[in-house]
Amino acid sequence: MTHDPGFDFTTLSPEAEVERAVAELRFGRPVIMRDGNRRIAALALDCVAPAVFDQFARAMDDRHSLVLTGERAERIGISAKDGIAVPLAGVGFDEASRLAYALSGAKPVVWSPADPLSAAAQELARLALLLPAMVTGEIGPEDGRFSACQGIGLETLRQSDAARQNFQQVVRTRVPLKDIGDADFAVFRGGLAQKDQIAIIVGKPDLGAPVPVRIHSSCITGDLSGSLKCDCGDQLRNGLKQLKAAGGGVLVYLDQEGRGTGIGAKMRAYGYQHQGLDTIDADAELGLGSDHRRYEAAASMLRLLGIPSVILHTNNPTKIDGLRANGIDVSGHVRVTGTVTADNVNYLRTKTLRAGHTLELESLIAAE
Repeated sequence: MTHDPGFDFTTLSPEAEVERAVAELRFGRPVIMRDGNRRIAALALDCVAPAVFDQFARAMDDRHSLVLTGERAERIGISAKDGIAVPLAGVGFDEASRLAYALSGAKPVVWSPADPLSAAAQELARLALLLPAMVTGEIGPEDGRFSACQGIGLETLRQSDAARQNFQQVVRTRVPLKDIGDADFAVFRGGLAQKDQIAIIVGKPDLGAPVPVRIHSSCITGDLSGSLKCDCGDQLRNGLKQLKAAGGGVLVYLDQEGRGTGIGAKMRAYGYQHQGLDTIDADAELGLGSDHRRYEAAASMLRLLGIPSVILHTNNPTKIDGLRANGIDVSGHVRVTGTVTADNVNYLRTKTLRAGHTLELESLIAAE
C-alpha cells in the first residue's frame, strides 16, 4: 500500500483549527487563545451553562473577567472603541448576563480596556454565531487544568481568513420558478465553515458584458415566512424579476442571517425592537455592530461563474464596496424596491438614515 506524502493527517490547517475552536465554544466549553507565551481561557457567555460558569470561576480563583465589545460598552455608558474587561470576582451567572445583554444594563464601577487576545476570542464567538460577550482568564504556560481544551493562536486566526475565498461548485441544475421560468441553481461549498451557498442563474446572462447581479442575504422571517418587519422577502422576489427583465442575471443567496449575526441574535434583537429600539441600537445592546456580513464568498462564486464585472441590484453601498474590495468590478447599480408598510417603515428609515441605504425617504414619510 502506498502513501501520499503530499497530505499530512497529523496537522490541522488554520481554518480547521478555527472550526474546532468554534465548535467547542458552541458546546459551552473553554477555548485557549494564544499569543506568543501568553494564554487565556475563554468561554462564550451566550451558551455556557451556569454550572460551568461557576466551575470556570473556581478554576480561575475568581481572577476572571467579562469582556464586552465597544458597542455594548457604549450602550452602558463607557466610551471604549476596542471594548472593556470587567472583573467578575464574586459575580454570578445571572448578574454577568445582565451586564452583557440586558437592556439599559448598569455601568460597571471597575473596568479596563480589552486586550487584543480577548478581542480575538470575541471574533471567534462571532464566527460561531454567538453573542461576543466572553468570560476570560489568564493561564500560565504550565497550567494543566485546561489541557483537554482546544487551543488556537492569534496568528492562526488571522491566517484562516484566507479560507473565506476558497469555494468550489458542487452541483448545478435546473429549477422552474414561479413568475420567473426556468433558472439554474448552482451550489458552491467552501469558506471557513464549508457552508453550501447558492447562486440562482436567471435566463442566459451575457458574460461578455457586466452581468446584472443581486447579492441577497438569507432572512428566514422575511424570505420564508412573510414577516412584515422587513422588506427582505419583497427584495428577494422583486430582485429575481428585475434580473429576468434585464435579460438574465445571477442572484447570489448567502447564508448570512441577521446581517451576519445568526438567527439567535436576530431574535434577541427583535425583542429589544419591540421595546422601542431601532435595529442598530438593538444589535449594539447585544454587543454587535450594525452589519457583520462579508462578501468574499459572493466574489468567489461570481468568478467561478465567469463573471468579473456586474451591475449590482442593491440599495446598500456596503455591498458595492464589498465586491470591489474582493476583485469584482461594479460598473453600476440598480435599486431594488419593496413594499413600505406601517410595520417596516421605521426599519427602512433606520437603514436609510443610519446605514446609508439608498431608499427614497419621501416614500417612507408617505407610509407613516
